[in-house]
Amino acid sequence: MQLATLTSEPVKWLSSDNQFHHLYPPSIKVLATKHWTPLEVSRKAASFLAVRKGCRILDIGSGVGKFCLSAAITNPHVHFYGVEQRKDLVTHAETAKAILRVPNAHFIHGNFTQLKMKEYDHFYFYNSFYENLAGTNKIDDSIAYSGELYNYYNSFLYRQLEQMPGGTRLVTYHSLEDEVPRGFLIVGAEMDNLLKYWIKE
Repeated sequence: MQLATLTSEPVKWLSSDNQFHHLYPPSIKVLATKHWTPLEVSRKAASFLAVRKGCRILDIGSGVGKFCLSAAITNPHVHFYGVEQRKDLVTHAETAKAILRVPNAHFIHGNFTQLKMKEYDHFYFYNSFYENLAGTNKIDDSIAYSGELYNYYNSFLYRQLEQMPGGTRLVTYHSLEDEVPRGFLIVGAEMDNLLKYWIKE
């Protein structure tokens, strides 16, 4: 694999989104603009979430791991976890992690409903349920899609966030906010309100 020859310094991969996407094969690069977190968003979100040394931040629907990896490079004191139900995307994330040699990024193959959410402190959510809706861009056809799943996932996440303690932080990007309980207050918004910062009362 020739990807690792581009640069050996992890931080240099953060010079641009295009540079970062060289960590992945062409089939993954073409999905980047619609499905992977831009580096500017990752930087802003991680800065808000990484408030305490050793805290555990979960990316719900982490894809090829771009948020976790880029955030982990600039926040070495925090652990970033990504959960993704597509095994091939987790494999791409693990390959990129090996190239970057970032020890504080971790990837879990599975559905987020299988996790114990209280094992994590704060959350990042780039509307990974949205592709269940008709007429939206899909990453691939390897999983089932339906409006019922969209509603189920949103309801499940809503209930889990509702049980989190006060002070829990959440960042949403391109979210319809169906998954955010009323106890979470918006404390900031950027990028035409597409990027929002929340703290639970």
